[in-house]
Amino acid sequence: VAIVGVGNLGHALARYGGFAARGFQVVAAFDVDPGTVGQRVGSVLVEPFERLAEVVSGKGVELALLTTPAAAAQAATDALVAAGVNSILNFAPARVAAPAHVAVRQVDLGVELQILCYYGLQAAAGLTAYDAVDAVDAVDAAGS
Repeated sequence: VAIVGVGNLGHALARYGGFAARGFQVVAAFDVDPGTVGQRVGSVLVEPFERLAEVVSGKGVELALLTTPAAAAQAATDALVAAGVNSILNFAPARVAAPAHVAVRQVDLGVELQILCYYGLQAAAGLTAYDAVDAVDAVDAAGS
């Protein structure tokens, strides 16, 4: 696993012990900030973004966590794809596009919070989370 973008979220993910428990090892991290490059975060040394292709290829990285700012997300995705990464978990606050052979999962923390708030409102109205899901499914079915 490689992490691209080693700001607050990238730091937290690099130190997260749950990856190793599930068989994933963070082997590389990249950033464009000269103040971040060269620092050790978790078990990896942060490399300059310019070395991404070389390091990804050399370490056989197939999966990446994208934690860049929105404006840099697509360029970082393009660089990862060009380097041979075939799975990207995107935490950047922007949707990214990749070729069909590359799996991309978009994680939007704001949307996840909205969903939790919706379930909270449903619970306050006496419905369970499952009732709320059933209601959404019913609306979706009626619209198709």
